[in-house]
Amino acid sequence: MGKRILLVDDAAFMRMMIKDILTKNGYDIVGEAENGLKAVEKFKELVPELVIMDITMPEMDGIQAVKEIKAIDKDAKIIMCSAMGQQAMVIEAIQSGARDFIVKPFQADRILESVRKVLE
Repeated sequence: MGKRILLVDDAAFMRMMIKDILTKNGYDIVGEAENGLKAVEKFKELVPELVIMDITMPEMDGIQAVKEIKAIDKDAKIIMCSAMGQQAMVIEAIQSGARDFIVKPFQADRILESVRKVLE
């Protein structure tokens, strides 16, 4: 069985792209959320092995969501996604507990490499 992954991005097409890449490579997408608030709820409900999360989202951004998820489970594995030019936010995300980050627009092999690295 593939690893259980929660996808979080306010753009449905981004979730669809990532989901497509991961499911083709044997990963199991157990849930999706469109903002940080929903991500925290879904994390509690689904207990995924990995969360792939956008930084910039409405209601609660990815950095705040990382902090809240880490408060629930200090061992939670989270990969952040961000657009180019958000280096300060990426650093803050890593300091908040994210294990890796992927810069948009991303390549399929970069996502797979990051997921493999974080789940090992």
